[in-house]
Order: sequence, then structure tokens, then C-alpha cells
Amino acid sequence: MAVDLALRYLGLGTPALVEADGQGRIRPEALRHALDAAGTDPTVVVLQAGDIHTGAFDPFEEGVRAAHRAGAWVHVDGAFGLWAAASPSLAHLTAGCSGADSWATDAHKTLNVPYDCGLAVVRDPSALRAAMGLHGAYLIQDDEQGDPVDKVPELSRRGRAFTVWAALRSLGRTGVADLVDRLCRHARAFAEGIAGIDGATVLNDVVFTQVCAAFGSDARTDRVLSRLLDEGTAWISGSTWRGRRVMRISVSNWSTTTQDVARTLAAIRRAAAAP
Repeated sequence: MAVDLALRYLGLGTPALVEADGQGRIRPEALRHALDAAGTDPTVVVLQAGDIHTGAFDPFEEGVRAAHRAGAWVHVDGAFGLWAAASPSLAHLTAGCSGADSWATDAHKTLNVPYDCGLAVVRDPSALRAAMGLHGAYLIQDDEQGDPVDKVPELSRRGRAFTVWAALRSLGRTGVADLVDRLCRHARAFAEGIAGIDGATVLNDVVFTQVCAAFGSDARTDRVLSRLLDEGTAWISGSTWRGRRVMRISVSNWSTTTQDVARTLAAIRRAAAAP
């Protein structure tokens, strides 16, 4: 969705989609065929660290290798999933990701800082400055260190980086890893609890913080979602995945406790049991 929007902003239209497996992971062979078809056209390959429905991670090593062999730029969309790299037990999900040319993630989804604190990283500083730099006789230029205006579309902006720095400084490396691990434990608990509800099915392999579940028919799934929201114990959104209505859970709040998970599962059971 965010990639589509960025391409429309640039006037480049819609992206070419590449075949994925049942969890939403790109198929390397399909990517190679797509790159062959693109020929010498300038190409950006977007790989994902964490599918929005399943939390699945693309096979980065194969994807990056194929893209670079074809002369393409590789961008990793890791809105929430890139934080897996901070956890020793989950870092394997991002294996090969470091070979990309640029990465993006959201600090608000995991660090819970203000909503507009996104992070973008570009391997080659000269490429970033060439694309985003702004020059004027009235501006003070620092050719050695660069300037924030050389990295973002805005000339004037508030200090978003401070809250991100403060969160990272207070948590430390171990704190961030513990936070990510805890969110993932909650997701697994949700999946285990929902799987025990009559007529409910967890549709994804729960590898990160996402759980995708259905309650039989699309109509019943929507009824469960509606009852859950009406009760007000928890807010969980619905979505459509692979042509099927689903309950989509994305655990991202640092303050979520095991008790919160238990209360929410009890509410889901009540919603599913209602006639």
C-alpha cells in the first residue's frame, strides 16, 4: 500500500507484482523472470520484512542477489518486521537483508514514539543527497557532514529524531530485543488461544507479531469482529487476505501484558460464542 502511494506521488503508476507463496513471501524464481522481462529499464525491487497480514519475511539473500545481478535497486519495506534484527532469537528472519540498498521502518509501531517517526536508511549517502538535496545561495551548506534537508522532502520540520533517540537510549540494545521478543510471545499466545475456539482457524505461520484468523464463513468472521468492537474490551481490525475475510491482530504496544492478552482472548471467545 505504501509503495503504491509512493509510486503514484512520483507519477510512475502502479508496481508490477511478483508471485508470492501462501504466506506472502516473494518467489525468487518469479522475481528472476520479472527482472528478465524488465530488461534494461530502471528497476526498484521492494522486498518485505514482515507481511502486513502474516508477518512473513521475504527470502532476502536470493532476492537481493537476483535484483543486483539485474542492476536493480533493492529497497526493504520493514515497517514493523525490520525490528526482528534487534532480537538474537529472531534475527535469522532478516538474513541477507543487509545486502539491500535502502531500508525503511516505523518507530511508532515498535518503539511507540509519535506516529510520524519513520526511519529511512540509504546505503550510499551520495545517492540520497543527489535525490533529496536542496541547494540555495542563502543556505549554509556542510559538504562534509551534510544537512537534514539533504535527506528528506521537508526543509522545515520538527525534531522527530529526538523521541526515537530517547526511546533507544532508555531501552538500550537489550531492552529493544526484550521488547520485540515480548510482542512476539503475545502474538503466539493469541494464535494458540484463537486456535482453541470452535470454528476458528489461524491462517498464517506466526513468525513475528501478526496473527491472521478466520471464524468459518466470511459472514461469521465479520460478526465476531463486530461483536468484539461493540463490547469494547479490545480493538482488533478486520481485513481481507487471499480473498477471505479475516481478523488481523498486530501486537505492537509495549504496555500489552499477558493479562491483556488473556482478557482479549476471553472477549474473542464471547464474540465467537454469541448466536
